[in-house]
Amino acid sequence: MEQNDISKDAIIGDNLRIGKFNIIEEGVSIGNNVRIDNFCILKKGVVIGDNTWIKSYVELRSDTIIGNDCEIDSRVSSSGNCRIGNNVVLRYDSIIARGVQIGDGTYVCPRVMTNNLNTEHEQIGGAHIGKNCFIGTNAVIQHGITIGDNVVIGSMAFVNKNCDADSTYIGIPATKKG
Repeated sequence: MEQNDISKDAIIGDNLRIGKFNIIEEGVSIGNNVRIDNFCILKKGVVIGDNTWIKSYVELRSDTIIGNDCEIDSRVSSSGNCRIGNNVVLRYDSIIARGVQIGDGTYVCPRVMTNNLNTEHEQIGGAHIGKNCFIGTNAVIQHGITIGDNVVIGSMAFVNKNCDADSTYIGIPATKKG
């Protein structure tokens, strides 16, 4: 039996394909030609652009904005107040912290973790990731940093400083290669 809990105040575009057991709260706006698989939670104020695919077990907290033509893989979660550009891929098990911004055309590999807390557990803002970046599997991106456009972050890198555009960063802590 298909059962979804969709608020009557949600704005749903044309041609929504939706699976089973999803929760869509009030104030959610879903564009045209969107696909939402199973067991997803979309909190108040989430916006999903056209032609985007949200796979199973995704949780998007309040005021997460996702652009057009994106793919949000299974078990991705956002802490809210995030901005995801157009043509972005977020692979499975990635965590997008409150306040993170991800530019157009960026590819985020599996199990990438971002955060927005300093060592005193104060929220100081998420990272700003530029356009056309590639973030490798299991990378950790610290709070408040800026990653420029066209940056490659290697797998398992620990990014705790700003990254220059058109560069590659690897290691723990991540350092510029070449």
